[in-house]
Amino acid sequence: MSPFKALRVFILLFILLMVAGGVYLDRARTTDWNDPLWVVVYPINGDGSNESKKFIENLDEERFDPVEDFFKREAEKYNLGISLPVKIFLAPELQSIPPEPPEHGSILSTIWWSLEMRYWIYSNNSYDKPADIKIFLQYFDKEDNEMVPDSLGIQNGLYAVVNGFASKDMNAKNNVVLAHELLHTVGASDKYDMNTVQPIYPIGYAEPQRSPVLPQRYAEIMAGRIPLTQDKAKMPRGLKTVVVGELTANEIRWIE
Repeated sequence: MSPFKALRVFILLFILLMVAGGVYLDRARTTDWNDPLWVVVYPINGDGSNESKKFIENLDEERFDPVEDFFKREAEKYNLGISLPVKIFLAPELQSIPPEPPEHGSILSTIWWSLEMRYWIYSNNSYDKPADIKIFLQYFDKEDNEMVPDSLGIQNGLYAVVNGFASKDMNAKNNVVLAHELLHTVGASDKYDMNTVQPIYPIGYAEPQRSPVLPQRYAEIMAGRIPLTQDKAKMPRGLKTVVVGELTANEIRWIE
């Protein structure tokens, strides 16, 4: 190995070590559930459209009340002992688009993107109060976009990039995605098959003991869909038909 390459590897390992230490401390702080998590939502015009622009201009914190209510309701089921686990704040609109993650990238390119993302977050803070978790919510015009890019939630950094439609009638479904990605940031794992997107039995079922087991009535939040048959599931209309399953509750330290 050349001296230059060895130096690059050493610097990268040093950065990763520092990041790992920060991740451990963040993990402990955000999952002790002694105080509400302060979640700041940063709206972004994801497609540069006038529709997304107007939607963001009329955005207010009340749009995210169902997310707060969801966490409050589900936490009560597990006797968490805190009246409001999550408090959401709305930041001014960001004018910058976050770096796109690499598609099927190497470990090195993924690490590089992670560092780029951290620098972008540091450089694009439009909110003057501290945040435990940052949600970058990109809006897209529903008329011009049949689908939006995949959303992601990152525990190693306590942030999420959520992609949704700039439409009032999609607000409830946008909130489902937001809650899902938020839970990723505090340690929850996906509970659906990556190839078929079908919820995995039993961990991805809201009522695994239900008889007959199908169709289900609710969606487990980290499975994201309500199982109807062995190969069919539907997206919940909103968080009223979504629950936090026991494994998810364990992962985020609501139960031991």
